[in-house]
Amino acid sequence: MRSSAVSVAAGVEYRRLGIASLDRFVGAGVFYGAATVEAPAMAGENVAVVGGANSAGQAAVHLARYAERVTLLVRGASLDAGMSDYLAKQIEATSNIEVRVWTRVVEGAGEQRLEALRLEDVHTGQRQEMAVSALFVLIGAEPRTEWLTGIVLRDERGFILTGHDLPAAEHPLSRAPKPFETSRPGVFAVGDVRHGSIKRVAEAVGEGSVAVGAVHRHLAELAAPPPRSRSAGRAREDRKPNVRRPR
Repeated sequence: MRSSAVSVAAGVEYRRLGIASLDRFVGAGVFYGAATVEAPAMAGENVAVVGGANSAGQAAVHLARYAERVTLLVRGASLDAGMSDYLAKQIEATSNIEVRVWTRVVEGAGEQRLEALRLEDVHTGQRQEMAVSALFVLIGAEPRTEWLTGIVLRDERGFILTGHDLPAAEHPLSRAPKPFETSRPGVFAVGDVRHGSIKRVAEAVGEGSVAVGAVHRHLAELAAPPPRSRSAGRAREDRKPNVRRPR
């Protein structure tokens, strides 16, 4: 299929823990990046959140408005490495959030839904079980953009560079790139797959509407005749017959 413009809105895939006993509970107590939607259903429950970056911290704070207790499970020594200071302080000040460091999930258990987690101390290997109604996993997301290798410029994690994030040398035209345009003119990227996006539905919708406008401008430029040079215009003027008008 041939096209004069392409918009890439492929999204991302949330990283998974890769634990078989948890995979069977996806959607039935195990959730990836769905804390905002599922939070009201957690009223009065004990839930856990895996992750040490801002997305996990924001999920824990939001869930704490509904759940009786939220346990934030972090593999590292503290929240300082991956989380904003203001968010870490907000978590510390929230009475029903507990932070457990040097901890990882190794197993899940339950009948029809997730009912318990088996946790392991990263250093000692000691394990213990914790009863939970839900587990929210927020350990990052990966764009599936391998198919764009050598076609458009991406960052080190595979997210597509667009607009002002593009190095000047990577845009082949003399004009500046249009909003959400990639290193290849006429190819645009919007939403979670784009470098610098904040991974929110509202932002993706807004980017899509702006990109559509940029696509229309790109198509209009392709259809427009090439600009006439001044020398060509003067040549045509020189060829006009020298006719004297009657007085």
